[in-house]
Amino acid sequence: MAEQETSATRGRPDGEGASRFVEKFASHLVEGGMPRMPARIFAALLASDSGALTAAELGERLQVSPAAVSGGVRYLTQQHMVNREREPGTRRDIFRVHSNQWYEALGNRDGVLKRWEDAMREGVAYLGEDTPAGRRVAETLAFFEFVQGELAGMMDRWRVHREMLFGSE
Repeated sequence: MAEQETSATRGRPDGEGASRFVEKFASHLVEGGMPRMPARIFAALLASDSGALTAAELGERLQVSPAAVSGGVRYLTQQHMVNREREPGTRRDIFRVHSNQWYEALGNRDGVLKRWEDAMREGVAYLGEDTPAGRRVAETLAFFEFVQGELAGMMDRWRVHREMLFGSE
């Protein structure tokens, strides 16, 4: 009979190797621009078997205050990197990272890229296409438009590739 997930069993493994992974991967995320606490929380969720931990479990695992966890998960939910769910039968929230979290996070950048493109278009209009600044902004706009166009195809190719590697969920 399969073990039922409880707050006591959720989130294993919890060893020294997992802690080392969490801190090392978090440091790489920080180098890439993510704030430190969200990076540690994200890595801890990623390293847990269930991919889900409560705020108390995150605080205990990372040896941080509830306020630090709260701020970190707020950032991660805004970035679409974790989901907040309610633990059945309780008033406690569970924070979950899904196997396709990178896909979701990148896919949700679509709106951001569109706003950047709009701002660049306005910039070209304000600065003038014939000025050095206007040309620089126009090149930035062209880059964002290129990325936007490539992103949809890349996401489709990833779905096919992921299914070949891991099957459908």
